[in-house]
Amino acid sequence: MTSALPTPIATAIELSVVAPVYGCKGCLEDLVDQIQTAVTSLEIPFEVILVDDASPDGAWLRIEELAANRPWLRGLRLSRNFGQHSAISAGIEQARGRWTVVMDCDLQDVPEEIPRLYRKALDAQIDVVFAQRVHRMDSPLKRLSSWGFFAVLGWLTGVPQDPSTANFGIFHRKVIDAVCAMPERDRSFPLMVRWAGFRTAKLPVRHQQRAEGESSYTLRRLLQLAMNIALGYSEKPLRLVAVTGIFCAFVAFVMVVISVWRWWDGDVGVAGFTSIIATIWLIGGLMMFSLGVVGLYVGQVFRNVQRRPYYIVAETTDEATPR
Repeated sequence: MTSALPTPIATAIELSVVAPVYGCKGCLEDLVDQIQTAVTSLEIPFEVILVDDASPDGAWLRIEELAANRPWLRGLRLSRNFGQHSAISAGIEQARGRWTVVMDCDLQDVPEEIPRLYRKALDAQIDVVFAQRVHRMDSPLKRLSSWGFFAVLGWLTGVPQDPSTANFGIFHRKVIDAVCAMPERDRSFPLMVRWAGFRTAKLPVRHQQRAEGESSYTLRRLLQLAMNIALGYSEKPLRLVAVTGIFCAFVAFVMVVISVWRWWDGDVGVAGFTSIIATIWLIGGLMMFSLGVVGLYVGQVFRNVQRRPYYIVAETTDEATPR
């Protein structure tokens, strides 16, 4: 569910390039120029869509300046910061190409790799080609946190995750249509693509240092993203609660059997205060944990039932004004 925008007209655009923008105002001109140089070599009609996710550095004014003399460049400004994956959704829902490339705006994803991704998809006749960052140009802490995030995410969702791949890749029109049809508010673009199940391949690509700014994904935001994805794409937390409850019931049954056996054998002692308090705290803690997990799922359902848009477009560089 999205904000109302003019329906894109049918064109002969072959390739759309979508990039969410946050904190990278200074490198936007280099980004669009490098994309133009790379895609022009393919000799195909293309467009570039930059989505300003309420960037704090005033990136929208720069996007407007760049779009003024580049007819193939379009810009969307979101009303507030909705997050990277919602910004990607805003861009791909307005993409008109038969193929769509999704990439970051900080030039860590190298635009020169776009022709290789395009040719790989055509030659192999597949629907999705993810760019594989074999040698990541990130700090050790960033690589470690990314590895931990994908490891936990893979365990929770039951879908193997590859930390060497992210959003960068090329996707056929039917893949983009499938992702756009998914109504959930908590979005994860690569996970949604994998869930759709289309034919997928990987292509090793170069990875660069950030041209500007720092990653907005702090440890807190990564944990929050992982929790939202786990609640939206997995029932494993609920199953863990059920398994924990069964285990506690089994332990309690064993304790009852032992107590009855000791009473039958005449070995009856005075119940200890410490064991009683420990048992109360254990059972109380487990009950609160179980209610908390169930409450998170109820909250997730409530947010999706509200059917609020997962992004709102405040302004575009097109002549038409959103209603």
